[in-house]
Amino acid sequence: MTDKNEWGSNMSFILAMIGSAVGLGNIWRYPYVLYSNGGGAFYIPYIVAILLMGIPFLILEYGVGYNFKSSFAKAVKTINSKWEYLGWLLPVAVFMIMIYYSAILGWDGIYIFLSFFKGWGADPNAYFTTTLLQSSDSLSGLLSFIPLIAVAMLVGWVIIWFISHRDLEKGLGKVSKILVPLLFIIMIIIVGFSLTLPGASVGLAELFHPDWSLLGNFDIWMAAFGQIVFSLSLGMSIAFTYASYTKDDSDLITNTISIALANSLFENFAALGVFSILGYMSLQSGTAVADLVTQGTGLVFIVYPTVFNVLGNWAYVLGPLFFFTVYLAGLTSILSTIEPLSFSIQNKFGMTRKRTMTILIVVGAIISMIYATSYGSSVLGYVDTFINQIAILLGVIFECIIFAWIFKAEKLIDFLNSRSKSIKLGKWWILIVKYILPIFVTIVWIGGMYDVIQNSTPDQLIFTVISAVLLLGATLAFTLLPSKSPNWENSEERV
Repeated sequence: MTDKNEWGSNMSFILAMIGSAVGLGNIWRYPYVLYSNGGGAFYIPYIVAILLMGIPFLILEYGVGYNFKSSFAKAVKTINSKWEYLGWLLPVAVFMIMIYYSAILGWDGIYIFLSFFKGWGADPNAYFTTTLLQSSDSLSGLLSFIPLIAVAMLVGWVIIWFISHRDLEKGLGKVSKILVPLLFIIMIIIVGFSLTLPGASVGLAELFHPDWSLLGNFDIWMAAFGQIVFSLSLGMSIAFTYASYTKDDSDLITNTISIALANSLFENFAALGVFSILGYMSLQSGTAVADLVTQGTGLVFIVYPTVFNVLGNWAYVLGPLFFFTVYLAGLTSILSTIEPLSFSIQNKFGMTRKRTMTILIVVGAIISMIYATSYGSSVLGYVDTFINQIAILLGVIFECIIFAWIFKAEKLIDFLNSRSKSIKLGKWWILIVKYILPIFVTIVWIGGMYDVIQNSTPDQLIFTVISAVLLLGATLAFTLLPSKSPNWENSEERV
């Protein structure tokens, strides 16, 4: 291979990982999770989840990734050749996330332009669901193509290709050094302004009002651990892949703490802005904050435009800033979702980074056009539920088994501690990654499976099965195809 898959500096690695972790979920998912799970009381299980699962599991992924300095698929095959199939499962699943994520990025790109003149009109809800998405509940909506969304998505794919096909440091590393600090700066400006709005204190009081009685409820703990899994992209093979690109002297333990802290600060800071604006909206409309709170696309594409409609001239500044921030958060995350599969293909088939990225992005762009149809937003919801509640969590469980048990995580302790300027690993870490983590994630996975089976419509079950067949089929194909790289069978361990 002629490509240099290595970060130019430790800062490139840290900023790229922060960019991967800080995504749309921090802006539109976390504030709702915090509010609906006890407000201020939620911080107890949230902090426990970071300390008990987030940091220990990231250290495990980083440690094994750095040890093998290879792709996820190759490392899993090296640990035990019988498990190569699972080495492809997670990278393919994460690539499927990238494909539907491109649709949300496209929607937001449209809203950046709309925000300059409040192009969503007097009824943002009707504009988003009816005018833009042209949402249909019927499968026949798959035949109704929406050119505007398709073009917006293709623009996103071109940007992703422009960054990703270059050598790692010249592309992703360089862009991360610009976009991630810019993302934080713009968010500070937005939140700073939001805190000055009349009614901001009403929204914040509603957000942080602690309901201590919920601490005895198992659901609040499930919500905290689930948030950390999704927020830090645990078990998605992204952290593993990024760590495999690091230089030899990296302090992976300290880096892990820095990344987890930055991610936590961003999503809690975003929550301040969201609820300050909801408080302002509550004051203006006379509607209780509880009736305005929502999560997901509704918050970004319906609630925020509704607020901007009553904000006056400031909306013409705050609106574009907000939607540009969402775009940056989406872009820094989506760039990370192609890396695990790309690097695995480069390793096994001896292809260059440029060629691999180009092929994957063309294939992804073509498949993503299903989301540029009237039924696209429904399909997106179905695939997202399958990938996040079933496929990824199952991958986390298998990753714990392969890395902690079969590879033997104990081998990493001396090596990681020798480079650490912060905490030192010990038996407590082994206890967490070998026992506590896989048991808890298994419980969360069973809960997710039950939820999907219990609440699925016939259409959702159809697309869940289709998604599973595509995931398992692609994984099987990559596993069975013969290697074209002489290095596929060779691997060097560092510990």
